[in-house]
Amino acid sequence: MKHKLFRLANRLLRNIPEAEDVVQEVFIRLWNRRDKLTQYKSLEAFSVTITKNLCLDRLKSKRNKTDELTEQNVKPERLTPAKAMELNDSYRMINKLINRLPEQQRLIIQMRDIEGYEHAEIAEMLNTNENAVRVNLSRARKKIRDDMQKQYNYEYTGH
Repeated sequence: MKHKLFRLANRLLRNIPEAEDVVQEVFIRLWNRRDKLTQYKSLEAFSVTITKNLCLDRLKSKRNKTDELTEQNVKPERLTPAKAMELNDSYRMINKLINRLPEQQRLIIQMRDIEGYEHAEIAEMLNTNENAVRVNLSRARKKIRDDMQKQYNYEYTGH
């Protein structure tokens, strides 16, 4: 089971030391709940769920750090205070909308648009096919566009 959890964590995180840390954390959590483990039908399925959730938490944390770095990379001397405020509001608005997406769409849009993974890489990490990744990505982007139009009177002028 340890190897299966490691493969899942490594597929999601693409970082061997982080994947090892996640697997160790899973076993610590299992040990801490050892008296309650009999209530679960499948210890393996429960362990996989814990692993996936810990990986998603780490990816979210990385995303937040990426957002901070992106905000910091904008040259403040080129921005008026009003423009800087507008940019900051835009980051918050988009992050808020992304966080409202269903888990699969949120993860895919994060991996593709924020972290820069290719469709094939995302499909491999999430154990799905490229078409499913494309469909989920398209739906996520459409949902964000629609929500921006409804909530913020945003007009999309793209394709």
